Amino acid sequence: MKQKNYIAGLYFRLSQEDERQGESVSIENQRTMLRKYAEEHGFEIHGEYIDDGISGTTFDRPEIQRLLDDAKTGVINTIIVKDLSRFGRNYIEVGQYVDYVFPAFGIRFIAIQDNVDTANRDSGAMEMMPIMNVFNEWHAANTSKKIRAVKRSHAIEGKFSGSRTPYGYLKGTDEKRTFQIDEETAPTVRRIFEMYASGISPQRIAEIFNEEDIPSAGRLAFLRTGRKYNNNEHPYWEQATIRPILRNIAYIGHLAQQKTSAVSYKNHRLIRKDRSDWVIVHNTHEPIISQELWDRVQDRMSSQSHGRKMHTGITHPLSGFLYCADCGAKLKMGYVWDKSINDYRYNFNCGRHVRYGKAYCFSHHITSNTLEKIVLDDIREMAKRIVLDEDSVREEFVRHNAELKDQSIRAIKKELQTKRKRTEELSRLIQVAYEDRVKSKMPEDICLSLIQKYSDEQKLLESEIKTAENKLQETETARQNADDFIRSIKKYFDAPKLTREMCYELIEKVVVGGLPKITGKEREIHIVYKVDISSVLRYKFNK
Repeated sequence: MKQKNYIAGLYFRLSQEDERQGESVSIENQRTMLRKYAEEHGFEIHGEYIDDGISGTTFDRPEIQRLLDDAKTGVINTIIVKDLSRFGRNYIEVGQYVDYVFPAFGIRFIAIQDNVDTANRDSGAMEMMPIMNVFNEWHAANTSKKIRAVKRSHAIEGKFSGSRTPYGYLKGTDEKRTFQIDEETAPTVRRIFEMYASGISPQRIAEIFNEEDIPSAGRLAFLRTGRKYNNNEHPYWEQATIRPILRNIAYIGHLAQQKTSAVSYKNHRLIRKDRSDWVIVHNTHEPIISQELWDRVQDRMSSQSHGRKMHTGITHPLSGFLYCADCGAKLKMGYVWDKSINDYRYNFNCGRHVRYGKAYCFSHHITSNTLEKIVLDDIREMAKRIVLDEDSVREEFVRHNAELKDQSIRAIKKELQTKRKRTEELSRLIQVAYEDRVKSKMPEDICLSLIQKYSDEQKLLESEIKTAENKLQETETARQNADDFIRSIKKYFDAPKLTREMCYELIEKVVVGGLPKITGKEREIHIVYKVDISSVLRYKFNK
């Protein structure tokens, strides 16, 4: 009988975890072992297939796929590996290949150290192979668990474990790889935040940077290291690269890690975690921007008042802030050419009325100049009041926001003290009742009844204490909000014009009342500020 000519593919694999084990599992060690085995058994070596730095829990490896393609198309008829774990650590897929796929294509599979050789399916090693595959997968799962624990521990300690730092920073050389400010790109980061806070959209920021030929993160990496662009990078700026920068707390000195995780140790597709599951360590490095600028940007990003560009490419200061007082729809901007001034005149009207006509809502037409003047005058007037008597205005804001007066605050604090004292007393009474029962000084039914009674009262008190604490916290928050608002509005004491940055910083919304049918009648404009106060302004309507 003619002996079969075995043409072998030698497969080597090394994962990042394997690298820590040293030379015993290195690619070179595997190569020496496999070549020696092939030569001793008279196999013709067709080629080598090497996956370096890839986990065995997935078969989505470039070289293993090339190996399997060559085997299925008859280029090779033998596969040799160091052990089963080199081939893979997913016991279901390994079993499918060895028990079904390879026999169907006439492929011989050899795992040297495990004594597995499909040419001898009656051997003890072949009978033990399913158990070895399960053990290999268990090892992969256990290793993955340990690695995740180590990475989380490092994240909690403030050690940066990412491959690349955020744009604007360089990786430090200390143990924690602390972010160092990149003097070349940090000014660009500051500019991004300042431009956005002033009302410029991410899309427009990207356009300006591309026009000025400012290198993007991907292009900068290419210029500095020659690294090719990955799938998420481009040589140009776009709003998709601007927005993540505006949300990254690294720029105020905090390190956020563990933001993504793999579906499982078998499925390495990354999913984004909820923010509450991130590991955030504060004040780990020098910030690039101030907390104040960060707050202004986040406030704008969370605002519903995004607005739309006019035909000139500029967004009107009040665009997106204006609402109809009667149907609640946003006001829509329009414009007409005015020959007398040789320019456009802008106006606002109820968006529902503009789209669907008077059957859905009536006209709320108002010129942009009129509305800008009304809002700007009110801001200036409020700033003037603050400058003249800041303390009384602050207390007015606090009382309005928290709906509590000083007398109420004192009463709540006194009530809190009494209830906290009572909860401590109840804890002592529960302990006494339990001890008396243990010492047989009290019948069991009476003991249980007392403990239940004390516990119910204690739970009720704890709930009431929590409610009272929340009220006091609201007061403190209102005071802080008032301080922030006062600090902001004082800047605009003599503002020459209304800007979009001013609106984002101060205004929640502006509700525009309907257009009076009779000339000379008043219409109302409600300006709702960020501190939950509003100005109700009336002016006479004249055609």
